[in-house]
Amino acid sequence: MAKLRYGIRVPPDGAINLKRQLVDEFGLPPDAIVDQASLKQQSRAIFEQTFKVTGALNVLTLAVAGFAMFSSLLTLSAIRLPQLAPVWALGLRRRDLARYEILRTLALWLATFVAAIPVGLALAWVLLALVNVQAFGWRLPMSVFPLDWAWLGATALLAALVSVLAPVRRLGVTDPADLLRIFTNER
Repeated sequence: MAKLRYGIRVPPDGAINLKRQLVDEFGLPPDAIVDQASLKQQSRAIFEQTFKVTGALNVLTLAVAGFAMFSSLLTLSAIRLPQLAPVWALGLRRRDLARYEILRTLALWLATFVAAIPVGLALAWVLLALVNVQAFGWRLPMSVFPLDWAWLGATALLAALVSVLAPVRRLGVTDPADLLRIFTNER
């Protein structure tokens, strides 16, 4: 078998002269000679760019998850609003109903947040310890980032609070008779 690839180790300042010499003396095409230092530098630049893209994708994922949580909680609150009419008719003030609606939304946020952390950690472990090993034959170490959990919780809390504002405002301005009419029609 003919040897077609060779590696030559030279000091960094001699690489340019050696490349010119190999092209001139042996007639090698210039693109057949690869400078490992520049290749390594280019690889590192691509690797750093990958981290930037990953960071942008993390922000996008967080935004989509926040919007999904906002939409879900807004829909749940809108569905629940007509069901508050009988409670109001029993004598509970609308201000108290609004307070309970906010507390219910915050309880949903807390339950979701508390459940999301262990589920996310378990999913990360499965991806790193099982899927990555099967797909690539190597395993990455698992790291946890509690500060990111706080950021995630704050984003979810903001989505929850914004989602409850419209139904609570609607509850405050809706005429009580309309609340009862909506309840009657919803049944």
